[in-house]
Amino acid sequence: MSRPGATPYAAGGRRRRSRVLRWVAVALVVVPIVEVAAIVAVGRAIGGWPTFLLLLAESALGAVIVRREGSRAWSALREALRSGRMPSRQLADAALVLVGGTLLLTPGFVTDLFGFFVILPLTRPIARVWLEAAVARRLLGPFGDWPGGGGTGGGTGGGGRGPDGPPDVVQGEVVD
Repeated sequence: MSRPGATPYAAGGRRRRSRVLRWVAVALVVVPIVEVAAIVAVGRAIGGWPTFLLLLAESALGAVIVRREGSRAWSALREALRSGRMPSRQLADAALVLVGGTLLLTPGFVTDLFGFFVILPLTRPIARVWLEAAVARRLLGPFGDWPGGGGTGGGTGGGGRGPDGPPDVVQGEVVD
């Protein structure tokens, strides 16, 4: 039950936040267990020293790729801003390079696999689509419209599409 005077969206926000915190807590427990299991399995298959050297090689390769892709993403972002374009793709790429770099810095094979997936230019478009879908779900709210694009954007007010009605239309005239 929500507190008196609170909108129903505030209660949904708290529920969503607690669900996210639960997933983060589960990930903080499960990911290290999976990583240790993967390292042990690889170590049993190829030996201890080759596993250690493979982890070092992955880290070095990851550092080179992060540096190259990070500078490319930064250059593309600067160019988009300089030319006056909205840098949405460039911001998504920069965020993915940051996440991928963080995953590559974490020792282990599983996190490196995900890090390479989000950072490599061949697979980053797939990760970008997933990121955009996740951000859209998070920002668009229960009605599925952008806050400034004709919808309420999760009940933030300001007109637009209601939960069960067509978009509002404002008649007007453009004057130069």
